Amino acid sequence: MQSVAAALDRLGELAASPAVSTLADAFEAGGHELALVGGPVRDAFLGRPVHDLDFTTDATPEQILGIVKPIAEAHWDIGRAFGTIGAKIAGETVEITTYRADAYDGASRKPDVVFGDSIEDDLVRRDFTVNALALRLPKLELVDVADGVGDLVAQVLRTPSAPEVSFGDDPLRMLRAARFASQLGFEVEAGTLAAMTELAPAIERISAERVRDELAKLLSTDDPIAGLRLLVDTGLAGFVLPELPALKLEVDEHHHHKDVYEHSLTVLRQAIGHEVSRGTLDSPDLVLRLAALLHDIGKPRTRRLEPGGAVSFHHHDVVGAKLARKRLRELRFDNDTVDAVSRLVELHLRFFGYGDAGWTDSAVRRYVRDAGDQLERLHILTRSDVTTRNRRKAERLEFAYDDLERRIAELAAQEELDAVRPELDGQQIMEILGIRPGPLVGEAYKFLLDVRLDDGPIGEDAARERLLAWWAVRDA
Repeated sequence: MQSVAAALDRLGELAASPAVSTLADAFEAGGHELALVGGPVRDAFLGRPVHDLDFTTDATPEQILGIVKPIAEAHWDIGRAFGTIGAKIAGETVEITTYRADAYDGASRKPDVVFGDSIEDDLVRRDFTVNALALRLPKLELVDVADGVGDLVAQVLRTPSAPEVSFGDDPLRMLRAARFASQLGFEVEAGTLAAMTELAPAIERISAERVRDELAKLLSTDDPIAGLRLLVDTGLAGFVLPELPALKLEVDEHHHHKDVYEHSLTVLRQAIGHEVSRGTLDSPDLVLRLAALLHDIGKPRTRRLEPGGAVSFHHHDVVGAKLARKRLRELRFDNDTVDAVSRLVELHLRFFGYGDAGWTDSAVRRYVRDAGDQLERLHILTRSDVTTRNRRKAERLEFAYDDLERRIAELAAQEELDAVRPELDGQQIMEILGIRPGPLVGEAYKFLLDVRLDDGPIGEDAARERLLAWWAVRDA
């Protein structure tokens, strides 16, 4: 946290930049107010990089366009109906929004858009005091209607108005509290926290798309664990991601197993660590993080208390993959994300057992084939799934996976493993067997793919002989 004077100096430097100064002068000449607002002002106080330039104004969207057009390299309607206009000025992307006073009517899943009259009214309707800060331009006057600077110093998240009113206006703010708790490392003020718990059911008024976007932002923070705990502790997760609190399995005094909820959070944290340290994925990687969080959600459905105090979770990988697919579809994630996450959940147990017996080259090829383009994420997820406190066991599993990755690399170099396919394609199969397109071609192709996986490259002549031998037995 920087001092007020240092933050204002930093904001002054930002205001003097070509994009901000050009915009400020244009709005002043047009007789309208303009202020830098929200995240950029907050981050200037926190000493964080400023990535987005967000402004608020008393001008209507049509008036904003009239002012921006002559000075912008490009402009666009982000959502004129919502009061926001985007533009590119002096090489910088900016967003300018008319003062707002949105409210939900209690029935709609989206807010009614109402334009406000003053910056003070606009700020008091924002989500948290630390985001309800503005810098009037061009005179560089800080506007702090709810002691946002004080809350920045105290590292507290608090709503500018009564939390019941704020969350009633937009229940999504409760999810935003969880995201900012992780993103900023702040605590949620007691009254705000109590309101989140009391009003948790109101989140059902929010569209699945908005909930999805906020969950994705939370998972994309450097350490989302605090925010996820907040969602579970307040009951919000029970409405937006019920599989997460369900991992808190009831403890039986005669049957013991690891805490699946805590294990899943640890796996997520370790996956993020591997994601960053390996540097093989773009970070943050939402698919990996979703898979890490959800990899064991099949356990509550498959838990069985066995004689002697044992607990089993047979096929929780398959059940979990189906549950992950269902939940992510309900949250309106795109098909590629749904497919990738559910595939990783399904495959996350495949490796275990390798260290005890080892795998044939055929088994390694199948592992790679089944993972497909998710192989790197599967590497990270599998490594992250080791949370045992038994140091010897952890080291043995790490050594075994190191060995598996080494073998995959060697086979890939030898056989171009990433593109494993039979030596003969469908057209050649039809010509050799004298058959037409249909299911028989698929059967033959699968047979040759199994040969390829089991024996490696054998050449077209040998593949032809194996195909004819298979056909003779099948046709007999």
